[in-house]
Amino acid sequence: MRIGIIKEGKIPPDTRVPLSPEQCAYVMNKYPVEIWVQPSPNRCFTDEEYAEQGVRLTEEMEKCDVLMGVKEVKIKDLINDKKYFFFSHTIKRQPYNQDLLRAVVEKNIQLLDYEVLTNEKGRRVIAFGRWAGIVGAHNGLWTYGKRTKAFDLPRMTTFKNFNDVKQFYREKLELPNIKIVLTGTGRVGQGAAEVLDSMGIRKVKPQEFLEGTFDEPVYVQLICNNYAARIDGKEFNKKDFYENPALYKSIFEPYTRVADIMINGIYWDNAAPQFFTKADMKKADFRIEVIADVTCDIAPIASIPSTLYATTIAEPVFGYNPEPEKAVSAFQENTIDMMTIDNLPNELPRDASRNFGEQFINHVLVELLNYENSDMIRKASITKDGDLTEKFEYLRAGYFE
Repeated sequence: MRIGIIKEGKIPPDTRVPLSPEQCAYVMNKYPVEIWVQPSPNRCFTDEEYAEQGVRLTEEMEKCDVLMGVKEVKIKDLINDKKYFFFSHTIKRQPYNQDLLRAVVEKNIQLLDYEVLTNEKGRRVIAFGRWAGIVGAHNGLWTYGKRTKAFDLPRMTTFKNFNDVKQFYREKLELPNIKIVLTGTGRVGQGAAEVLDSMGIRKVKPQEFLEGTFDEPVYVQLICNNYAARIDGKEFNKKDFYENPALYKSIFEPYTRVADIMINGIYWDNAAPQFFTKADMKKADFRIEVIADVTCDIAPIASIPSTLYATTIAEPVFGYNPEPEKAVSAFQENTIDMMTIDNLPNELPRDASRNFGEQFINHVLVELLNYENSDMIRKASITKDGDLTEKFEYLRAGYFE
């Protein structure tokens, strides 16, 4: 099998890769696989690093059996009749990728989305989520420091790797008595908690967070029954919440009255309740000053109604003014600062890419080599044979009708 690693075409460019140079060499040595890499000036690993590992650099991606990228591929760059791996951002009927999915079908591409590669228990096997949480939490604190001028925290992009970041936390970071509410306990949530723990911020339980006074920075990590409840008053059931999110309402409001920073790391269903409304954000007792929305679903179909657009690594924050309900410049009074970068792992691209490649090698590669008989590959295929697959037929109404 010949696998091609394509260059990223999305603007601004993403520097992550699905496999590092050393991982390419490992795969070619151990498996019946040849890996070609399309040259790119923007990767976190240089063309020379790939060449040094015996990887062929070429523009001839049409000669590869499988093509792997990270972000969405530009329509003009799609090659007919190929298997593609990338994050397509289509499974929630995202309107901004309608044309992309239609083009994938028209070009008879088998689209394998990393987001839906799951094991026999239905759990995702590959993701950048941990790194999104790590960088998102760091950026949330960076935003608060810039807003209040209470402490100095360099951006992640100024560090070589995460170990250097943690050393900075231990030796140089001094935080005021802030209160942080973190939502989610998956990869993103755990990555964010890893940063908060590394910063020396004490974790407390929900009731303590809501009622206590502290002489140190603290955070609370909420699970779904801490912020959602049945509309009809019946007892919360996690399985039911996932299957019937429209039957639930938000009970998050008490946290808006006591938290300084919110870090949002949940997977959000379109039918689930928002944490709060734009009207709630206008209330005098809405205390949150910074929202780091790692989830980054764009309003109005979003868990955070003030996530009006995704920001960039170059310009990471915008201000949200609740009264006119509009985006304004960051770090102003009577606004809430929104950190909504949608490619957060790109701030630690070498660490994130190596970890992602490990997951691909450990969980996906053997399935790919046996793709005709692989349930994992079948279930992760959004399109095949010039049409949507049965599992993703629901997208037809969003994209094709």
